[in-house]
Amino acid sequence: MDPKGMEIALLDLGAKYHIPVIVVENGYGAKDELVDGKIEGDYRIEYMKDHLQSLKDAAAKGVDIRGSLMWAPIDILSSHADMEKWYGVIYVNRDNQDLKDLKRIPKKSFAWYQKVIASNGEEL
Repeated sequence: MDPKGMEIALLDLGAKYHIPVIVVENGYGAKDELVDGKIEGDYRIEYMKDHLQSLKDAAAKGVDIRGSLMWAPIDILSSHADMEKWYGVIYVNRDNQDLKDLKRIPKKSFAWYQKVIASNGEEL
């Protein structure tokens, strides 16, 4: 929840170790709610946008950033309990008490992230 802090950490890593960096398991957990068959989730887009911008800023300052992997592309299916927060850009229709139909529904952040990937991060 601290994009500037991530940039500072990346700059420190780059200055100290001079090795390529891949950021992994960076994501935003929230109680996503399905409304009219959709998940808007602008909060996730803003989080991802801000943190990806920090990666770009650190790279522009000389850190050898090789990639970024989100946590997680799809909401966690293997969990049998404690589904209080959803992290993915693909919603899984279930909750702690009911597996429901387990339908996968791309969130608004899914389409946004597709554009980011297609533009190699140029379009945030």
